[in-house]
Amino acid sequence: MKITILSRNRNLYSTRRLVEAARERDHEVWVIDPLRCYMNIVPHAPEIHFKGRKLEGGDAVIPRIGASVTFYGTAVLRQFEMIGVYPLNESVAISRSRDKLRSMQLLSRKGIGVAVTGFAHSPDDTDDLLDLVGRPPFVIKLTEGTQGKGVVLAETRKAAESVIDAFRGLDAHFLVQEFIKEAKGADIRCFVIGNKVVASMKRQAKEGEFRSNIHRGGVATPIRITPEERSTAVRAAKIMGLNVAGVDLLRSNHGPVVMEVNSSPGLEGIETATGKDVAGQIIQFIEKHSRYGKTRTRGGG
Repeated sequence: MKITILSRNRNLYSTRRLVEAARERDHEVWVIDPLRCYMNIVPHAPEIHFKGRKLEGGDAVIPRIGASVTFYGTAVLRQFEMIGVYPLNESVAISRSRDKLRSMQLLSRKGIGVAVTGFAHSPDDTDDLLDLVGRPPFVIKLTEGTQGKGVVLAETRKAAESVIDAFRGLDAHFLVQEFIKEAKGADIRCFVIGNKVVASMKRQAKEGEFRSNIHRGGVATPIRITPEERSTAVRAAKIMGLNVAGVDLLRSNHGPVVMEVNSSPGLEGIETATGKDVAGQIIQFIEKHSRYGKTRTRGGG
């Protein structure tokens, strides 16, 4: 099988592990920077070019598209889809999950537990917005962000008003959410592949920090999740339309609360914490669900 990995850096842990896992199973792998791809969009014959040559596409494409290049990266992925290459995660699902507001709306509509979330445009509505969310502290976050960037904890109502004014001054879209105090600075990353949580870890924020992201100094340890947490994570990924996702949960007094569904979850933290070959399981999923796998099934090979 020929697999393309869309990644801006072949030396990143996640990219390296996917290459290793694919080659261990005798697949051919290309790592391609999506920003160096360019497209010929014509009826019935779409093309993708990379560094002066036309790409034939292969059997499957694994998008490792960072949040900062979502627009162009998903456009390239969409072109792969148009020429018939199987995407591990589809472009529309990635775009859907990257928008925090949209994902909260979709999850809440399906009854998934989410933090109480407010969204408003006019400065005249700030007081009512904060009243809707509840009492401080408040978590204020940009609708598009990653690794804990653009997330602020406002301890008081006055502080929240100041942060909101600052974000509005930057013409930034943001959400205001309740702070889940009982989570005690910890969240749970559930790594979903298909219809299963294949690995899970607890991420504990360092002292004095409320964001538990490993990039922010959070410490990861393996954890046994409950059946409700397992079901919530799988359902959240499915609602987003993602085959592979990192679903971040908080343990609240009223059950698991989904904070984010990550369409390009890192492998280093989860593999290190759990000792599981998550990269290998991703490749096995592609083998089963791409046209390569379906051809082998039909042919009995």
